[in-house]
Amino acid sequence: MRSIWNGAISFGLVSIPIKLVNATESHSISFRQIHLADGGRVRYRKVCELDGEEVSGAEIGKGYEEADGSVIPITDEDLAQLPLATAKTIEIMSFVPAEEIDPLQMDAAYYLAANGATAAKPYTLLREALKRSRKVAIAKFALRGRERLGMLRVVDDVIAMHGLLWPDEIRVPEGVAPDVDVTVRDAELDLADALMATLGEVELASLHDDYRDAVEAMIAAKAGGAFEPAEATVEPAGGQVIDLMAALEKSVRAAKASRGEGGGPDGAAAESGTEAEVTPMRRRGGAGRKTSAAPKAVGGKKSTAASAKKTAAAAKTTSKKKSTTAESTTAKSGTGKSTTAKSGTGKSTTARSGTTKSTATKSTSAAGAKKAATPRKRSSA
Repeated sequence: MRSIWNGAISFGLVSIPIKLVNATESHSISFRQIHLADGGRVRYRKVCELDGEEVSGAEIGKGYEEADGSVIPITDEDLAQLPLATAKTIEIMSFVPAEEIDPLQMDAAYYLAANGATAAKPYTLLREALKRSRKVAIAKFALRGRERLGMLRVVDDVIAMHGLLWPDEIRVPEGVAPDVDVTVRDAELDLADALMATLGEVELASLHDDYRDAVEAMIAAKAGGAFEPAEATVEPAGGQVIDLMAALEKSVRAAKASRGEGGGPDGAAAESGTEAEVTPMRRRGGAGRKTSAAPKAVGGKKSTAASAKKTAAAAKTTSKKKSTTAESTTAKSGTGKSTTAKSGTGKSTTARSGTTKSTATKSTSAAGAKKAATPRKRSSA
């Protein structure tokens, strides 16, 4: 690998000559700007604002622009004369536990390679000391015209250095967190934990850029003249109020199905290929609830099932009443007791079912029979 910087690690009085090598590389696909009319390349040319002439790289220098717009020229000689101890040195200042480094400070990563045979022994000494201490080294170094902060750690058998942002370069997250009070229930946390456990861990080496693969396939198809654009179906995201508990339950079941896990109702649903049902959260008003039992009485009214039973019982009682009334009338007419007074009132007999039936005709015929059987008594003076 090509080195981008040569210098030395200053470890107390020990100096370790090293070469700095980029530890990462970009695989993103870059595009050129073209003229749509004829496909010609569009390039940017560096032109002087004063004379309008194009300027080559050898004629371009550095300058600092002040607030009033005036520019102060800065040469490489000016920068070289600055009292910068880390111009060619990675100066280790301290050793700290790795967990004390905020990941927000992480910047570019580099490999430090021993530069020459004489550097092998001190390089190995520093590497083994870092391994045994389980700590990382905090250092200063200068690169591309500015002093930077770095963190040294061991990766396999190589010392790696991560560029760190200075503490004052990290923004305070003001106004980023939700500004409303939100209460998270234990049941929701339990489902979130279950989802995390179901998703499990992943090997980072197995992950790749699907979008880049699609772009490369499209470029290859267009180069071969066999590219047929297809309309992409993008589902609208956001703007929907979701049931958090239902979404978590469904996510857990979907994750189990994707991992081929069975066991219980969830596993059966996953194996059958059908979508598992999600128990919705209770809402006010009871909309959408399913009940297996008969509906309960509301506002003092009895249920339909209860009313049906009551009506059947009332009809049964009414028929029994009718037969009992007929038998009673026959018995009364046989004993010779007078019911004229009762028939004269014109009152009707009411059954429990709520239906009123008149008995005036029956009373009249019964009274006539009694008159024939029993002589009228005269009242004494």
